[in-house]
Amino acid sequence: MFKKSRRKIVAAIMSILVLLFLGTLAIIYGFSYFEVSKTNYDMLHRYARLYYLEKQSGDIPSKAPDISNPDNDIPKPNPDDPRFENIPAFHLATFYSVAISYAGDILATDNSDGAVYEDEILGQYAVDIVNSKKKKGITENLIYIMSDKGSYYLVVFMDDTIMQQSMTTLFRYTLLFGSIALVALFFVALHLVKRIVKPLEESYQKQKQFISDAGHELKTPVSVVSANAEILSRELGENQWLANIQYENERIGKLVEQLLELARTENTVLKTQRLDFSRLVAGEALPFESVAFEKGLVLNCNIADGLFVDGNSGQLKQLISILLDNAVRHGSGGSEVTLLLRAERNHVRLSVINDGDEILPEQKEHLFDRFYRIDTARNGEDMHYGLGLAIAKAIVTAHKGKIAVSCHDGKVEFVVRMPFV
Repeated sequence: MFKKSRRKIVAAIMSILVLLFLGTLAIIYGFSYFEVSKTNYDMLHRYARLYYLEKQSGDIPSKAPDISNPDNDIPKPNPDDPRFENIPAFHLATFYSVAISYAGDILATDNSDGAVYEDEILGQYAVDIVNSKKKKGITENLIYIMSDKGSYYLVVFMDDTIMQQSMTTLFRYTLLFGSIALVALFFVALHLVKRIVKPLEESYQKQKQFISDAGHELKTPVSVVSANAEILSRELGENQWLANIQYENERIGKLVEQLLELARTENTVLKTQRLDFSRLVAGEALPFESVAFEKGLVLNCNIADGLFVDGNSGQLKQLISILLDNAVRHGSGGSEVTLLLRAERNHVRLSVINDGDEILPEQKEHLFDRFYRIDTARNGEDMHYGLGLAIAKAIVTAHKGKIAVSCHDGKVEFVVRMPFV
């Protein structure tokens, strides 16, 4: 039980850490990419605003013109221009530009004196971009913007290879070192969870040992009291006070028996064999037909044949007995109790259904706890102490199965699922 709890706690901690790591990675990568992209597009827009088609070679105005007048010549950007001193990235970036007339003719191509991209390729890229009407984007390793200069289109490119490599390197190393940190945190979490759960595990083991020891210690005096009361009843005959002693002693004896049974179920190594579960369920249900009849109930059984499980015959009989006894005791008079057994994927599904009041969600959480009883079920006259369902859960858990309760249409259903063989 505690091993499963430790795994769940570690899994929860690691899930939170992984989500935090992935969220942080996404935020860092997203903001970095956004910031770099914004800077690059800003530089492209600056380049486009200062671009012009020269009327003649070497004609470079001494100042930036009024770009609101499309007839003015606009100087072609020069990274060494004093106006770029506050933009160091201009000295490192590689720009390309293509001017295209409204008719689709290429007017000029600036290849930055480089041989990485040929003029024909840049021209084709630019024509495709103008035809697509996209204002900005990425093609191959080039980011671009398209600007309408008043009498022609200008497509400005910037080599994005360095940015992509930088972002890839950032992502790779962040993922690498983050993964190493998560592995280290996993072992830290494992160690901490063991230390946190250890006191609870020790307390639980002591509790189980106490129940077992107390049960054995009480068994002898209960037997002695029962024997002496029986002898007195023969000598005195009917006696009210003696009858009370016998009744209460019988209740204590039943409690001790259930405590010992719970201790055996939880602490004994289970010896299993291949069992015909269909026959076992049918055989155990048969005696309860008369018990249900005495309560004014009808027991309906629908049991599929040929279902086998790997289990302990004695414990599985006890499981069926507990569930049927619980259904009969809490069933309403004049109604029915239904027992269903069928195959479900790779499990056998055992259902016991009775009419009854809805069990509240907060009650369902504790229904299989030791000594827990729903208040409406307490009448002070039975010999049930809230251990039956705890024993049932221990049996199902030992058989690697699951037990649950649900309420629907005025009925209460206990469902047991166990792997079949």
